[in-house]
Amino acid sequence: MANSLLKYYFFTCPSKYKSMSAQIISGKAIAEDMLNGIKSRISQRLSAGKRAPSLAVILVGGDPASSIYVRNKRLACEKVGINSIAYDLASDIKESELFALIQKLNEDDTIDGILVQSPLPPQIDEKLIIEHISASKDVDGFHPYNIGRLAVRQPTLRSCTPFGVIKMLNSANINIKGLDAVVVGVSNHVGRPMALELLLAGCTVTCCHRHTKDLQGNIARADLVVAAAGKAGLIKGDWIKPGAIVVDIGINRLDNGTICGDVDFETAKERAGWITPVPGGVGPMTVATLMENTLLAMELRGV
Repeated sequence: MANSLLKYYFFTCPSKYKSMSAQIISGKAIAEDMLNGIKSRISQRLSAGKRAPSLAVILVGGDPASSIYVRNKRLACEKVGINSIAYDLASDIKESELFALIQKLNEDDTIDGILVQSPLPPQIDEKLIIEHISASKDVDGFHPYNIGRLAVRQPTLRSCTPFGVIKMLNSANINIKGLDAVVVGVSNHVGRPMALELLLAGCTVTCCHRHTKDLQGNIARADLVVAAAGKAGLIKGDWIKPGAIVVDIGINRLDNGTICGDVDFETAKERAGWITPVPGGVGPMTVATLMENTLLAMELRGV
């Protein structure tokens, strides 16, 4: 009820409420609750004499950002009780060798999920690698089969970041059904599956990208903005419709070493009704959803 009243006031009386600060959506807190729930479910499996899920995490090369992401995922596995099996490979590995490893993991019944951290070195075709992972072990939710199931409204393993956004909004009791949503960025990993998730949730969805003629105009009309372009400060705060929901997926490292999103947060938070911070917003939800996908992959295989 409170959520509906806030939406009414923000969307019908913008001049009166445009100076109000947005409610901050803490993905970190919601993700923590998710991880605790996953840990409990795994504990119940163990008490029933079943094994814990296992996740194979493949890191190719020593890219610093990738190493940090992989470390966070492995720490989350340890926290909830998922067996994390590390494959740290040289940057000059041949594509055929990586294919062989993935095939071995596909056939290993003790492995429930396979994750290959991107980006990959130039000699490896990331699209082929994704397709080579068994769809039933694709816990990133990137395989064309899993994206296709989402497109026809029969999802199984769903892309972690977009599904994490939906889980975050649901946990914050924000009803998005019927809203006009704009997704900025159309990557296969985030923007496109995000648009499909929003369609599934009942939104009317517009996708914006480098060829969009009027980005500002599209954002100004949106009840919900999801920024996923990977460009710092792309979306100006004064473009935001008063009372809108702003979800910032962008993660950008500035020259001074600080992290920021795609949205001008300080200005946007004075106009938005709800907004996610960077860091501490969507990022933790991605990791938590990966953990849930790993457990789900195991359950769907009937192990």
